[in-house]
Amino acid sequence: MANRRNRNRRPARRTPWREPKPRILCVCEGEVTEPEYLCAFAKLPRNSRIEVVVEPGAGVPRTLVEKAKERKQKAETDAGQKKDTNLAFEEVWCVYDIDEHPKLDQARVMARDNGIALAVSNPSFELWLVHHFRDSPGMQHRVNMTRILKQVLPGYDKHIVFRRLEPGYQEAKQRARSLEERAEADGDPGRNPTTGFWRLTESIRIASLYC
Repeated sequence: MANRRNRNRRPARRTPWREPKPRILCVCEGEVTEPEYLCAFAKLPRNSRIEVVVEPGAGVPRTLVEKAKERKQKAETDAGQKKDTNLAFEEVWCVYDIDEHPKLDQARVMARDNGIALAVSNPSFELWLVHHFRDSPGMQHRVNMTRILKQVLPGYDKHIVFRRLEPGYQEAKQRARSLEERAEADGDPGRNPTTGFWRLTESIRIASLYC
């Protein structure tokens, strides 16, 4: 009787196995607004493999890219030593504003040569936030961009409440994308006003759908 029960028993159903979501590193110049936005955005699909870090004292974009390069190489070394490819980053991004930083071209070249993507805002990250509420205000100084943001997002003081921005994400993406495309068509990529932040958020969103 016991043998019959064992013969008729179905094998245990195997738990479905999925590939881990791609691991993405975001290295930020800003200490508050950009990291807050990215961390909140990554929580929407509950992607724990999005790592957001602030490099204190990085100062200029070139230094920020150097720090990102070091983190990328260390992750690759760890992956090799532990024979675990999941420890490496599929994508590494640097997030910074144009501002009045020196050596911007050197930062771009170093990023390109080391497989690091850039999410650069001109004049500032506040442009991306403004896009959640309205079209581009045109060429602006960073101080004016902050003033415009406060008009559409009352109470803004560098810290953000993401739920106030989330409903306007799709519009922000389209506005930022259109500005970039027009600037590139005019032969003036990265001009004021443009922001490549939408490419980073879309990369996070797509990576979060990966299974």
